[in-house]
Amino acid sequence: MKTTHRTTFAIALPILFSACLSFAQTTAATNTLVISGDIPATITLKVEDIAAMPHESATVTEEDGSKVVYEGVPLRDILTKAGATLGKQLRGKNLASYVLAKAHDGYQVLFSVGELDQSFGNTSILIADKRDGKPLFEYQGPLRLVCASDKAGARSVRMLENIEVVRLRK
Repeated sequence: MKTTHRTTFAIALPILFSACLSFAQTTAATNTLVISGDIPATITLKVEDIAAMPHESATVTEEDGSKVVYEGVPLRDILTKAGATLGKQLRGKNLASYVLAKAHDGYQVLFSVGELDQSFGNTSILIADKRDGKPLFEYQGPLRLVCASDKAGARSVRMLENIEVVRLRK
């Protein structure tokens, strides 16, 4: 039996399309951000909730030298809304806390609570929902953690889905 390339292509194309569609559906990030851990109660924010909060912007220089402006809500504002210990209560044992940011694809980064607090490191980190005035690209969002002051972009988490506050215990 002789098989032509056209026949093979006609059979393979629907299978390939189905596999790609299945992959896209399983890799799409959710439209919520869950804040959990050592806070009074776990909260879930929808992308619309974050879009309605006061925004700040941060300019990031890409590897090619181009400038990108991200807009979003400061991480410390989200942590305050969740009841995380910041400000005047951030002393002693409370300083032994960190924030773990988790992406849809399993990527994780952490920040000490001290570096986020305005009284200590005052690092500006945004939970961004816009890039250059438009919604994030699908592979970046709908939410992305942006650390504009970092020289390397490795702590900018795309497809952000979870923020966990962890207090170390003795």
